[in-house]
Amino acid sequence: MTASPALPPPPLPGAPFVSYHDGQLMVEDVPLQTLAERHGTPLFIYSKAAILAALAAYQRGLAGRDALICYAMKANSTLAILKLLADAGCGFDIVSGGELERALAAGAAPGRIIFSGIGKTRQEMRRALDVGIGCFNVESVAELDVLSEVAQACGRVAPVSIRVNPNVDAKTHPYISTGLKGNKFGIAHEQALAAYQRAAGLPGLRVAGIDCHIGSQITAPAPYLEAMDRVLDLVAAIEVAGIPIHHIDFGGGLGIDYNGDAPPAADALWAALLARLDARGFGGRALMIEPGRSLVGNAGVCVTEVLYLKPGEQKSFCIVDAAMNDLPRPALYQAFHRIVPLAEPAAGAAAATWDVVGPVCESGDWLGHDRALAVRPGDRLAVLSAGAYSMSMASNYNTRPRAAEVLVDGNSTRVVRRREPMQDLWRLESI
Repeated sequence: MTASPALPPPPLPGAPFVSYHDGQLMVEDVPLQTLAERHGTPLFIYSKAAILAALAAYQRGLAGRDALICYAMKANSTLAILKLLADAGCGFDIVSGGELERALAAGAAPGRIIFSGIGKTRQEMRRALDVGIGCFNVESVAELDVLSEVAQACGRVAPVSIRVNPNVDAKTHPYISTGLKGNKFGIAHEQALAAYQRAAGLPGLRVAGIDCHIGSQITAPAPYLEAMDRVLDLVAAIEVAGIPIHHIDFGGGLGIDYNGDAPPAADALWAALLARLDARGFGGRALMIEPGRSLVGNAGVCVTEVLYLKPGEQKSFCIVDAAMNDLPRPALYQAFHRIVPLAEPAAGAAAATWDVVGPVCESGDWLGHDRALAVRPGDRLAVLSAGAYSMSMASNYNTRPRAAEVLVDGNSTRVVRRREPMQDLWRLESI
């Protein structure tokens, strides 16, 4: 029997901006070993070119349309990344007063900010009105009433878009599914017309648009097309009732490649969505979208050092210095991240099966289960696809300082967040 030729390994998530060259893992033109030696670990490293390339796919897909791409900054709210995206033409989708201040600190134009989220406080509403944000995405009838009251007290009129829950299954993890009847987000599709009629009658509000967001890490176009049809049906009904809709916000949620996932490219997805929009006679309508993970997820890598190897009868553990406080997604969502060595293994190197775990005092502190790795203490590993929902969700659990962050641009690097000093962890406390 003739042996089949060995297949080349699949490209790394983030390729071509994250790849091996001469046996060393690189982000753009910089070896990760060099950055780890210079800045220590755990360390987050981002590719500027990867972020801009992901954004460019959306920009190509929406070329020639009246469209605003609002980056969903909960994915990664590091100021340098926000500034990069603002300079590239993005607006911002925010979900808190803190995110509003971060966006403004990064140079965002207030009129290009939309405020989502189900629990906006009166103080947050007042601040957003004072700076003049572009729109509030309202998620309940009660919020309509409070926002109108706050706007009247400020002597302003709040532009609003109601987030409609279309009851579409995004086929994703239940924690990041947002468009079903059992989710806490939005106003039910069947109640949306009545909500718009109420909004149109409130003195502190101006109806501006309609919003829909069905979930995150979506890897097929069908849920988007189904949600679009339901939203367009609603737009027609609302306008028949005499309430004009200026813009349609189709949210975000496009997935990325974590482990051989095959989401559509952003430009291909939008070609299909725009064709449906045109076919239904809404092609000239102003559009907003809210991508997050798909802009930054595969642009980021977390580098960690192997501390100990602990073989066992049932499980063998590779204990590293990054933990669930640095990378919460595996513990929170049972999420998969590719984990690879910084130095490419030699052909035929003996690998063992390890659970890659951190030092936090929780059994849920794991980064990857059952990984085949040829490693020794002192080696460094890269956790890939770590640009989204890692640093933005990081914590100080177990009194662990948050990691440093580095932005790579070609062969140049810049520290965009210093490693958190230990004393800062209790700076606001008193004995």
